[in-house]
Amino acid sequence: MDTNSVKQSVVESYGKLAKSTSSGLFSKLFACCDPSDNAQQVGKVIGYSEEEMNAVPKGANLGVGCGNPSALAHIKNGETVIDLGSGAGFDAFIVSPLVGTQGKVIGVDLSDDMLDLARKNVKKGKYTNVEFVKGDIEELPLESGIANHVISNCVINLSLNKGAVYKEAFRVLKEGGKLSISDVVLEKELPDFIKNSLVGHVACVSGAEPLEDYLQYVKDAGFKNVTIESKSTFPLELMLADPQIMKVAKLLNYDLDSAEAKDIASRVTSISLSATK
Repeated sequence: MDTNSVKQSVVESYGKLAKSTSSGLFSKLFACCDPSDNAQQVGKVIGYSEEEMNAVPKGANLGVGCGNPSALAHIKNGETVIDLGSGAGFDAFIVSPLVGTQGKVIGVDLSDDMLDLARKNVKKGKYTNVEFVKGDIEELPLESGIANHVISNCVINLSLNKGAVYKEAFRVLKEGGKLSISDVVLEKELPDFIKNSLVGHVACVSGAEPLEDYLQYVKDAGFKNVTIESKSTFPLELMLADPQIMKVAKLLNYDLDSAEAKDIASRVTSISLSATK
């Protein structure tokens, strides 16, 4: 897979998700994250409180995260927070009351449709301290040293150049600024039919890399105090139920019985990490 095809596939798929959300018609686009009626349940499982989820506009929580990065950030009034891959604005809206009227939340996303949905949610929620800008997280359209915190939720794994993402996060942070990330990593290599599949990539897993390699990207960018705050299994069984993944498996004569499915699921882990500049 080349970088451009992956980015295009991600943008198109998330664009469809945004459109289906805006129209009120949810489609099961991502087998790893079902953006339907169970979004609240998913949110609770990955660390959001009922209060947080009920405080954001309807349609902001798409159920596509793998953790709650804002819970790690210890965000204060008056600070600036950047959300990488902000989607419909869920995490940005949760952070909004924490930074207050003197602070700012900047969401960055590459999908025009998702940005449109996020901006509609800004109006619905009457947020005055949240804005969304179009940009590639590997090359942020933001000035250096403007943020107190950078957060991201299950997005950086989609990038084929994670090192660039973390260097950009480091660049836009102020000295002493904090990184708070939730993402997926590998405990063991995935089968080629998933690893080489665009469908699997958009489904949040085929872009995942070994934990040691992932942490090295963070350290190489210049971050200190890199800490894994939490670690949990990732429901890859849901991805294996995706018809497109199953079709690829069948074409490659890969028999996914229950034992194999459980084995593959055990290879992927969700982590939340923090670091400082």
